[in-house]
Amino acid sequence: SPMSASARIPTSATARGLGEFVDASPSPFHVCATVARELESAGYTRLFEDQPWADAGLDAPSARHYVIRGGSIIAWETGQTGTFRIVGGHTDSPNLRLKQHPDRSSAGVAMVALEPYGGAWLNSWLDRDLGLSGRLAYRSGNSVAHTLVHVTEPVVRVPQLAIHLSEDRKGVSLDPQRHVNAVWGIGDDVPDVLGWVSEYAGIDPDALLGWELMTHDVAPSAIIGADGNLLSAPRLDNQGTCYTGLRALLDAGSSAHTKMLVLFDHEEVGSGSERGAASDFLGSICERIVLARGGSRADFLQTMAASICLSGDMAHATHPNYPERHEPGHRISIGGGPVLKVNQNLRYASDAVGEAVFALACDAAGVPMQRYVHRADLPCGSTIGPITASRTGLTTIDVGAPQLAMHSARELMGADDVPMYSAALQAFLTQG
Repeated sequence: SPMSASARIPTSATARGLGEFVDASPSPFHVCATVARELESAGYTRLFEDQPWADAGLDAPSARHYVIRGGSIIAWETGQTGTFRIVGGHTDSPNLRLKQHPDRSSAGVAMVALEPYGGAWLNSWLDRDLGLSGRLAYRSGNSVAHTLVHVTEPVVRVPQLAIHLSEDRKGVSLDPQRHVNAVWGIGDDVPDVLGWVSEYAGIDPDALLGWELMTHDVAPSAIIGADGNLLSAPRLDNQGTCYTGLRALLDAGSSAHTKMLVLFDHEEVGSGSERGAASDFLGSICERIVLARGGSRADFLQTMAASICLSGDMAHATHPNYPERHEPGHRISIGGGPVLKVNQNLRYASDAVGEAVFALACDAAGVPMQRYVHRADLPCGSTIGPITASRTGLTTIDVGAPQLAMHSARELMGADDVPMYSAALQAFLTQG
């Protein structure tokens, strides 16, 4: 998918590249692994929070480093002034996740007990071939080790009720406790799911101590549409930002700012974890960068006051079948360019100053900017933006790329919106 003819900033981001990124990243942990591989190839060095950074070379010109905390990752390239230009996003997406005792049996069928994570649009998960992915923790000698697992084959499925069995042939209201468990097998020799996944990952099932396992649609992402101008893929919310933010960081040239990409886990459930946007992850990493460069606590506070965060999350395109669900006068078009999100009740963090910053970035990138406002009579979702702003004091702007079917197991966006979004993020990282 080429950059639009009017764009002035070249970018390596493409719709096909986003599809490949999504297919390789079925869980937040895999998002971090995929991003880390790209960073390593570009010369970034991993640092660890439980180790000293005094000799890490953080004060070297254009030093490149990254840190992973569970399903969250922060990467940065040191600038001359030290002030931060931050592109933020989140690694998690709504899905169905395994319970602690997942093996069930019903009507002679072996089942896997699942529960919704985040605001999963449950009906979209029915009748799909699903794989399993996530993180396993296991005993290794006298310590705990962990590994990622990605079952690419279709192994479970949540079957819909036949229309003939519904009361009025108009479907059923799904109960998240009873109706989203998955078929795992039939017969007397069906293995327990945790033992099977452990062996798939190459570890002894008896050594398994903990797990964070989830389902994902195994159908690959696809370029679709009469002119090949649409991307159909799972987890566009918010891997669309993870990918375009990564490409923006790697494509961006030298800058006086310290350019940073921060991708948090757990946004879909409120960000209240040790690695979510409400944690100390971003603030502590920024402070350590300032201190490692010889600054003081006062220098850190001064630096944060002069820094800006762009909270990137996907935006609602105006739905062609439900245009009445959108705010009149604020049509958001697929293929229409990046979206500035504003909410008077601070569900988004954008203010007038932030709006101007992003408008200038889009202008520098040569891409159009759209302005989104949610209907006042519908509850508005939120992002890491307000949480990041209140947690760190950073000037924060909420933006995104337009899409349809948000929180569905399968989502849809414009192919050209991928490079336009990334170009705008790149311009933001380097402007000023």
